[in-house]
Amino acid sequence: MEQDVFKIKIGGLAGQGIKSSGVMLSKVATRSGYDIYNYLEYQSLIRGGHNCMQISVSKKPVFGPSNRNDFLIALNSETIDLHLKELNPGSSILFDESIKVKPPEGVKLFPISLLKLAAKAGGGEILSNTVALGASIALLGGDLKIFLDLINEEYSTKTPEIAKLNQKAAELGFNFAIEKFAKGIKKIIPKQESAETKMVIEGTEALATGAIAAGVEFAAIYPMSPIAGLLHFLAFYQEKYGYIFKQPEDEISAINMAIGASFAGARSMTATSGGGFSLMTEGYGLAGMTETPLVIIEGMRPGPATGLPTWSGQGDLQFILHAHQGDFPRIVLAAGDIKEAFELTMQAFNLADKYQTPVVLLVDKNICEHNQSFPTFDISSYEINRGKLTKELIPNYQRYKKEDDGISQRTIPGTGNFFITNSYEHDSFGFSTEAENEVKDQMEKRMSKLKTIESDMPIPQLFGPEEADITIVSWGSNKGSILEALKLFNNVNFIHLTGLNPFPSDSVKTKLEKARHIIDIECNYTGQLAGLIREKTGIEIKDLFLKFDGRPIFKEEIVDKINSVLKRS
Repeated sequence: MEQDVFKIKIGGLAGQGIKSSGVMLSKVATRSGYDIYNYLEYQSLIRGGHNCMQISVSKKPVFGPSNRNDFLIALNSETIDLHLKELNPGSSILFDESIKVKPPEGVKLFPISLLKLAAKAGGGEILSNTVALGASIALLGGDLKIFLDLINEEYSTKTPEIAKLNQKAAELGFNFAIEKFAKGIKKIIPKQESAETKMVIEGTEALATGAIAAGVEFAAIYPMSPIAGLLHFLAFYQEKYGYIFKQPEDEISAINMAIGASFAGARSMTATSGGGFSLMTEGYGLAGMTETPLVIIEGMRPGPATGLPTWSGQGDLQFILHAHQGDFPRIVLAAGDIKEAFELTMQAFNLADKYQTPVVLLVDKNICEHNQSFPTFDISSYEINRGKLTKELIPNYQRYKKEDDGISQRTIPGTGNFFITNSYEHDSFGFSTEAENEVKDQMEKRMSKLKTIESDMPIPQLFGPEEADITIVSWGSNKGSILEALKLFNNVNFIHLTGLNPFPSDSVKTKLEKARHIIDIECNYTGQLAGLIREKTGIEIKDLFLKFDGRPIFKEEIVDKINSVLKRS
């Protein structure tokens, strides 16, 4: 490959198969021996509106998106208008020959007969994206057979005729590009021998497979972007893996169904976005009061109200930390990439069962809906931990008995252990009470779990040198862009937080007190992590780099920020 990371962007209208085309191209690159990272943008429209996906390809792992591109696949003229300014010197544009293009100097043009070749393939305009992919693979030095085999796999559940049409379209596009632009071919994705087989996985797929690996038995989810892919995956595989998936009428039903299933003994979960979690807050507190294990996946997008339903944000942290009235122990985790989403989902189920309280896993839209290449996830070391759950008969059973660790013996209906559970404050047997000593005991019992939980929470990760001129603090999908930026500096380090409540105050304080200059990086308006750090450690971070337009923080923006700080110091 001529450079470390080669960035390809494909764009067009919703309905032109932009996402599926981008994923197909990324799988071709992965099967050819490369690592990929995809970043998807689309408008909140059923059809029409601009969609695009960036596929970053490299011989080494790629962690985040870029605001620059090297190869633009334009399925309409609007794509060229919108993304021309993003092209690096020496870049290329592939487009239908009917589009008139005036590129800047140094940009190479590849006009292809996309529509004519699609018609020749026998499928009409809908196959123009497959023609474009075939031509692109030729121009990037790729292997056509890998693409043809992939088409056969992708359409194996559909009629064979669809696979044949797409394969013919791919061949026509590939051959056209070879014949007309033989001198323009760059060896970007030639097939190379790779010692390790890698998969291309989307964030919602990682969340779903993490739940399945953790032994989920019941999931109730109402569809809402950006977690809709999680719903589709769980619904599709429920018979194969033996759990129950339910799509209820709304988010209120979803969380209460999940609580009911957990009360009955099932490993249970729900998922939503910020707007849906607003409806779930009453159930959130119910799970806290009744000490019912529950995993909640919260996919963040910008608010308030409908906000930007198909874009990304990190504005829900303080909401999750303080939702519902009163105090109860809540565990809050936040994934920084797809692999962490998978691993933290598994951990969330164990934490929920062990500590008998709701666990919220925060993931932003950029994690939910992007694809990345990884070796197959290893779950060999994972053990399901149901905590203090018994089906044995216990004389004089007390469901909410006060214990030193705050965790009472839990059982399920039908075991012969009589107990009461409802939303009222209660005594150790579950009977409603307003007696001050009982109320005090139960609140202290529940809240004491926060101290017990600390030993099981993920610790902050430090990337880069122990001592640095600049220390970056962040969370969520900013991780990838920060790691990409750190490749260019040897005097910058990064503290990445995945366990946000209970907060690792001592560890964070120790690391930040060593820092010479701290930058907090977040995708929200108010610097919610910085506020949490100030609350828990007393350290005020004054240099905040915040973005809240629905787009991710790109590597180049972080590089510029670091350079501006270094220049001042």
